[in-house]
Amino acid sequence: MAQKKTTKTTKEKAAKPAKIKTEAKKAKKALPAGRPAKLIEAVHKKSPRKSESKAAKISKTVKIESDVLDRQAESPVVSAPLAPHRSQAPVKAPDQKEEIAPPSPGAEAKEKAAATAVVETKEPPAPVKRKITLTPRTTVKDLAGLLGVGVPEIIKKLMALGVWATINQKLEPETATLVANEFGFEAEVPQVFEQEEALLRAAPAADPKDLSARAPIVTIMGHVDHGKTTLLDAIRETRVAEQEAGGITQHIGAYKVKTSRGEIVFLDTPGHEAFTAMRARGAKVTDMVVLVVAADDKVMPQTVEAIDHAKAGGVKIVVAINKIDKPEANVNRIKQELANHDLMAEDWGGKTVMVEVSAKKKINLDKLLEMIALEAELMELKADPKRPAVGAVLEARKDSKRGNVASILIQDGTLRIGDPFVCGITWGKVRALIDDRNAKMQQAGPATPALLMGLSDVPQAGDRLIAVDNERKAKEHATTRAAEFQLVHGNKSTKHLMLEDIHEKISQGLMKEFKIILRTDMQGSLEAIVGELSKLHHEEVAIKVLHAGVGPVSLSDVLLAAASEAVILGFHVPMDVRAQEEAQKEKVECRVYSVIYELVGDVRAALEGLLAPIIKENVLGAADVRAAFRVSGVGPVAGCFVTQGKINRGTQARVWRGDAKFLDGKVTSLKRVKEDVTEVTHGYECGIVVSGYNEPRKGDRIECFETVKELKKLTQK
Repeated sequence: MAQKKTTKTTKEKAAKPAKIKTEAKKAKKALPAGRPAKLIEAVHKKSPRKSESKAAKISKTVKIESDVLDRQAESPVVSAPLAPHRSQAPVKAPDQKEEIAPPSPGAEAKEKAAATAVVETKEPPAPVKRKITLTPRTTVKDLAGLLGVGVPEIIKKLMALGVWATINQKLEPETATLVANEFGFEAEVPQVFEQEEALLRAAPAADPKDLSARAPIVTIMGHVDHGKTTLLDAIRETRVAEQEAGGITQHIGAYKVKTSRGEIVFLDTPGHEAFTAMRARGAKVTDMVVLVVAADDKVMPQTVEAIDHAKAGGVKIVVAINKIDKPEANVNRIKQELANHDLMAEDWGGKTVMVEVSAKKKINLDKLLEMIALEAELMELKADPKRPAVGAVLEARKDSKRGNVASILIQDGTLRIGDPFVCGITWGKVRALIDDRNAKMQQAGPATPALLMGLSDVPQAGDRLIAVDNERKAKEHATTRAAEFQLVHGNKSTKHLMLEDIHEKISQGLMKEFKIILRTDMQGSLEAIVGELSKLHHEEVAIKVLHAGVGPVSLSDVLLAAASEAVILGFHVPMDVRAQEEAQKEKVECRVYSVIYELVGDVRAALEGLLAPIIKENVLGAADVRAAFRVSGVGPVAGCFVTQGKINRGTQARVWRGDAKFLDGKVTSLKRVKEDVTEVTHGYECGIVVSGYNEPRKGDRIECFETVKELKKLTQK
């Protein structure tokens, strides 16, 4: 019976909304549209006893702006536009239709206003980033202190960015800035040459609508005999190779080549090992490197150097496997050797584009240009030709007919005849611009190489060129930069890194990385030494082998060491005569060993000098304060009894009051029976004066100690 009664009650409840709606519908037909008040009145007259509650329910139904939950609680009638609560399924009578009572005037407007109010809810303001200032020598430890986080947290962020660093390793400003941003800080990086940066900041910001695509800047690198210049010559369809002395490029050449896929700027850095430094400068201004390797030869030491330079500059590498027309060509062997240097061909499952070409027979040159153009498109290279020019010096010299000239590459903006400019610590006004075909130009836009005339002096390769408003400003900035350069770099004749100098450089905060150029008599020795060096490990020191190879110490090794502040280590190898002369001239250290463990031992000793020393305190003695008195001309004196060791005049002192440190000072005066003494030993009374100890108190304890620096030792991995 109870179950039947419950079922009946449910059916009655389900029928009520249908009945109410039917009555409302009849009343609506009898009244003009838009009269909900009379609708309620009609229902009231229809059912006088329950009309009030029904009318109230209908009124609440048409008032859409009321709260949803309140409406559901007060009335079983659920309006169609409002979804039922998740826990309450809507109940329908079998004959119930999906109809709702007409909304009251202004209900729709209120509903829209409510919806709009939700949409327009203001988001909480973004947190304001705190600012920190980086220095050119900011280390991992320094950055952790600036950000107020632990060193492991900094190292973890660096690892996420693909950077491996030790606690005292100096960070690149860009890397430190990225890490600071990760912790909610905005990093400011003051530049060494503030005048140069001020000029760049003063230049108008680039307007996005003025940006246009620029030509990619490509550097051709490779071994001297692998056909590098012949390849460029084939692309340009000129006979440059025939005009060069001895078939070897003597200076960096920059050429703009027009192809069916647009313009491409090629930098032809010398492939001969004697010009290693020039090749490195070429890689710094380039977007892409085309590495030329002969299919009938093998990966040569100069090839490895080119790979190292390109990787150091973060430059994309496209490999051109040349001389495939030769009968002895072996493309797969070249790919295998390149894979040993982390250049895996795409058809081998890697990411390095490799194109098989023949510069002599002009085979697949179009395919090579197509791959260069494709890589350039992915880079989305853009520049603003309307801005004042900014460029870089590729090479400079004093010409007997033209005066001071520089081979430059405009990187952004446009340089015109008559423009004043600053170029490193020199300045000038553009007197002439000549292109790679010896034709005069009136202006040079983005990604345009040119020979510049009008310099006050010969600039350095790699110097930045910036166009300014007038000659007076150019001269002022150049003068200021010259002073800054002298302050930072000092005399150019300063000797380079010596093993004995490492500890001093570290104490000055100048380096935390030991750079090595390694030469051995054979590959087995090379692998053994590199393996032993890799076992030397400490969180504060990193060994960086800039270049390792088999064969005599060459001139290029010395030039690379001089430019990178590195030490050359040789094992069972001679030293080239020119390398000896250059090393003596540049004061580059080169040590040759006949025993592997002697070489490793010297590296270990040098690295231990790199480590920040451990500061230890050795307690020399202690004394209890038993009385306090004041002596004329001396001040407050602590009457003490020496309980441990001895007290020495002039040593560091620490005063303890109870279990807490009271102060640190120095024993400035020591008396024994009114006589000045230098020390008092255990078991004797004495008077002690400690700097800053103005209120001696009975019960205090004075300790004398000395600080000792101990070098940290390297561990084996």
